[in-house]
Amino acid sequence: MRILTVGFNDEYVKELEKELDKYFICIVDNAKDMYDATNFTDFRHYELVVIVDEGVKFSLERYVNEVKKKKSETKIMILTSNVQAQAGFFSLGVDDVIYQHCEYPDLIAARVLANMRHLFGTQVNIDKLVIDIANKKIEYDEKIVSLNGKTFDILAYLALRKQRVFSKDEIINALWEEPEYVSDNTVEVAINQIRKRLKSILGFQVIHTVRRRGYKFSY
Repeated sequence: MRILTVGFNDEYVKELEKELDKYFICIVDNAKDMYDATNFTDFRHYELVVIVDEGVKFSLERYVNEVKKKKSETKIMILTSNVQAQAGFFSLGVDDVIYQHCEYPDLIAARVLANMRHLFGTQVNIDKLVIDIANKKIEYDEKIVSLNGKTFDILAYLALRKQRVFSKDEIINALWEEPEYVSDNTVEVAINQIRKRLKSILGFQVIHTVRRRGYKFSY
């Protein structure tokens, strides 16, 4: 999962990322302001954007429209100290507004989890296959399956969103710190490693290629 924070200080973002890591594989980019945020969203795909309210409604409205137009599934959360502004934020198309306890990264992380619960969990259980995301461990029929690094991350990312098709670009954007420097071939090699390893254990494939679109997890 890739998240963009807007208007936070670097120390807060580090604490937030630490809290989010307890729940799922996560990369957090931090933009200084709305202008900087536009530079990030022009080149990267995000599943969640968390914005500190700066009191400038026009720039926020324009930015929300741009983000939703690029990827309608992207969720947007606003952190504000102005309780009366909630209705106005929701009318702009944001998905959640937080106006209390904004100074506590652990509570914000829990709110993020609540918003993304339909996508995430700490464990995937399908028949005899168990993918333990929190502990980065895979078991099949109570036997350990060895997958490490990005191969595990890709498997977990697809498994948590089973039946959805993801392009190489989407996978790279979600799982690499600097996706601009990662080639499509890197994903292809990792997918082949996952397939080879899992087929030797399971006897069948769980990651399938959808022609001209990408990959999906299907058990």
